[in-house]
Amino acid sequence: MPSVAYLFIFVFIMRFFAVALIFFGVAASYAQTPQVPHKIHFAGMTLTIRDDAKREIQKDVDALTRSPRYFNIKVERARTYFPIIEKIFRDEELPVDFKYLALQESSLVSDAVSPSNAVGFWQFKDFTAQEMGMRIDRDIDERMNIVSSSRSAARYIKQNNWYFNNWVLALQAYQMGKGGVKESLGDKYNGDSHMEINSETYWYVKKYLAHKIAFENACKDSPQLKVGLYETKGKRKLSDIADEVSIDESTLKEYNKWAKSGTIPDDRPYLVAIPGGTIPEDFNLLVLNSPKAPATKTTSIKSKMEADTKFHINGVLVIKALYGETVSSISKRSGLDASKFIRYNDITIDARIKPGAYYFVKHKKKKGSFSVYQTKPGDDLWLISQQQGVQLRQLKKFNPSFGDQLLSAGILVKLNNSKSMDQVPIDNDIEVAELGNEAFAWSIQPKLKNETLPVIPSDPLIDEKKIEQIVLPDSIAVSSPSQLPRAPEKKEALIYEVKGSDTLYGIARQFGATIKDIMEWNNKSTLTINPGDKLKIFKR
Repeated sequence: MPSVAYLFIFVFIMRFFAVALIFFGVAASYAQTPQVPHKIHFAGMTLTIRDDAKREIQKDVDALTRSPRYFNIKVERARTYFPIIEKIFRDEELPVDFKYLALQESSLVSDAVSPSNAVGFWQFKDFTAQEMGMRIDRDIDERMNIVSSSRSAARYIKQNNWYFNNWVLALQAYQMGKGGVKESLGDKYNGDSHMEINSETYWYVKKYLAHKIAFENACKDSPQLKVGLYETKGKRKLSDIADEVSIDESTLKEYNKWAKSGTIPDDRPYLVAIPGGTIPEDFNLLVLNSPKAPATKTTSIKSKMEADTKFHINGVLVIKALYGETVSSISKRSGLDASKFIRYNDITIDARIKPGAYYFVKHKKKKGSFSVYQTKPGDDLWLISQQQGVQLRQLKKFNPSFGDQLLSAGILVKLNNSKSMDQVPIDNDIEVAELGNEAFAWSIQPKLKNETLPVIPSDPLIDEKKIEQIVLPDSIAVSSPSQLPRAPEKKEALIYEVKGSDTLYGIARQFGATIKDIMEWNNKSTLTINPGDKLKIFKR
């Protein structure tokens, strides 16, 4: 009998400890729930979170982490896909903080569909996806392709930031559009690098911050399953690729639901996700078809002197950028604070510095040495401002009808308020002190990479007048402005003013036209439209 009593006591004690361990384990897991800080850094901005917003965000963080099972499923997906997304964002020059937006939009489920029929990793609607260059038909839906959709998301967000110069507003515009943000906030926060998050802040922004706080630390570890990428060349069946890489066909199809028919078309190269593979070292080159960085050479005395020498454009001191320089490093080499360098060159803190381009180390002039400049393909007002040494805001005053978009070739841009037609020479041999007629090219501010960008050869022995052209992928390329046909002269046209929620796709559908029609009628070379733009529509 005593032995039975001892046994009963032993079982009771063991059960007590088991319950205690479960209780304290649960308590420990709740204790580890991330807490919303008073300040948070996002995309190079500093956000101060007020108490009322902290309570709202903390509720979302608690909800996201409440179920360890579902939380860990999302974490594992993020660990799998984040390395790919991060590489795309770095190459697109988008802050990698935006990767958490994919968790918010779709939980990184490739075939997620919203009630409004938005699809894929980044929840694009069909017309927006097509405007961003993704293919959507009965065979292919690139919204479910991690590379295509992430690249398009990066470019879409950058378009928003180009408009607001504020990453928080660019984030908000991802959900409600540029017109919605403009209507609700006006220009109140444009260009700000510090913002306050409070109860009045748009819910979507606070929801994003909850995802960033909840997942940031948990997603740092290595994934259990890595996903590599396979570039197709020509028409391929997923079954053939599965045999080639020795994986199960059904598994390959599960990770490539974007190839709905099971066949990859041959209209251009596509990237197939290979579960269990490794991401190639040259992933950026594979995805974006970018030129390789020039091989490292021993710097000659001549090239070092050329790199370090300062020259003049329009009588203003400029400095030639070196390979690999950032805003911070070139401003330091110029002897300037980064804030001054940014202001002198009308750029943002995250702008890409182009090797061989010239940047100003003093204020540009208020007017040009010539009266007008005739545009070439790829020009915009910022580029002309850099080429001619004229302040961007002054160019906008002289040319109020021009926006930030690319300009058609052959347009005359005023460089001062003179009525004279004293024009910059067509061959654009700009006079640069101490360099004679040396030609040069310029860095483009972060925009869609579907443009043809002029690039200076890095080898100082190459004739810099022979400027090479880098043509980026055809996936979203449009005809150059010089190739766009003029609108028919004899047809009656109406003027349509763009509203906040408009897209080119929607306007085209409204008038029974195509996106290409509208771009041709208005000599547009980009898909970007802004509220208030006036478009010519020709009746059929």
